[in-house]
Amino acid sequence: MTPSIKSILLIEDDTELTSLMNDYFTQHGFKIDAVHDGRTGLGRALEGSYDLIILDVMLPVLDGFEVLRQLRKRSAVPVIMLTARVGQPDRVAGLNSGADDYLPKPFGPEELLARIRAVLRRTGHTEAAPSRVVEAGGLQLNLTTRQVTYLQEPLEITALEFDILEILVRAAGRTVTRDELTAALYQRPATPYERSLDVHISHLRKKLERDGSTPIRTIRGSGYQFAP
Repeated sequence: MTPSIKSILLIEDDTELTSLMNDYFTQHGFKIDAVHDGRTGLGRALEGSYDLIILDVMLPVLDGFEVLRQLRKRSAVPVIMLTARVGQPDRVAGLNSGADDYLPKPFGPEELLARIRAVLRRTGHTEAAPSRVVEAGGLQLNLTTRQVTYLQEPLEITALEFDILEILVRAAGRTVTRDELTAALYQRPATPYERSLDVHISHLRKKLERDGSTPIRTIRGSGYQFAP
């Protein structure tokens, strides 16, 4: 069976870069739609059915952070942010706004292609799984629909948060190291200085918190544990 073509919305005001990316990714089997300002990009993202969005931070009308904040109120579509800002506060701001990955400019198209494929692998789940539902401690993850309920209430989470939860819930009661999580999510070892995983874990803790407690524990110096 021929794999379906993945559609990507590119929100980027650099028209020359947009043209180069369109040519490159079309050659690799992707369908690219491009817009050049934040307001148009947000509208297209909400009305379209895209597999992934590539979002620049520095945009006219609405910047990328605001586009992402508004988008996350109504959609969990995977988002990779692009920016010339390389400082850690900007990376953390992107992750806090709900980005699945964050790539500083300048970048090689091969690296962006690898990150796109990694995000689509995490969010696709096209192969049949032995069990379609993973559950522990009142938390249910439907691997087919990627919907989550906690204590019988629906939970709104991002694509990357779903993948983190799936790993932790499958290992409920066992400590999952940072290296295990990073290898599974990003296909690389953890680094001492990155905070992306901590940001996503923090978001999950807040969403799962009930009566001042949360089932995700930090095991100091080791990793994380889902302890219902």
